[in-house]
Amino acid sequence: MTAYEELAARFKALAHPVRLQILDMLRRGDACVCHMETALGRRQAYISQQLMVLREAGLVDSRKEGLQVFYRLSDRVTEDLLNTALGAMEESRQPVLTGCPCPHCSTSVLTSVS
Repeated sequence: MTAYEELAARFKALAHPVRLQILDMLRRGDACVCHMETALGRRQAYISQQLMVLREAGLVDSRKEGLQVFYRLSDRVTEDLLNTALGAMEESRQPVLTGCPCPHCSTSVLTSVS
C-alpha cells in the first residue's frame, strides 16, 4: 500500500460523524465500549461496528482488562489530525458519566462519595 493509499484509508475512516465522536473521546484517554455507549447514546453493536472500522484503518488499538476491552488512539498522527480538525480539547481526561457501569465511572463515583 502506498503512502497515498494509507492516507486515503485514514481519511475515509475519519469521514463518519460517530467515528469522529469516538476518536474525540479517545484523545482524552482510554475508554471501554460501555463508556462510549453511555456517552454517545448508541447501542453496543453499533459502537463495536464503528470501532472495527477504526481498528482496521489502524487508528485505534485495544487492550483487555478482565472482562472489559479498552480502546485508545494508536498513533500521534491521528491525534494531531483530530487536534487540527476539532481544536484543542476542553477536558484532558474522560468525564465521569452517570449511569455508566465502566470501571472509570464506577470507581470515580465511589471515590467521590467516600
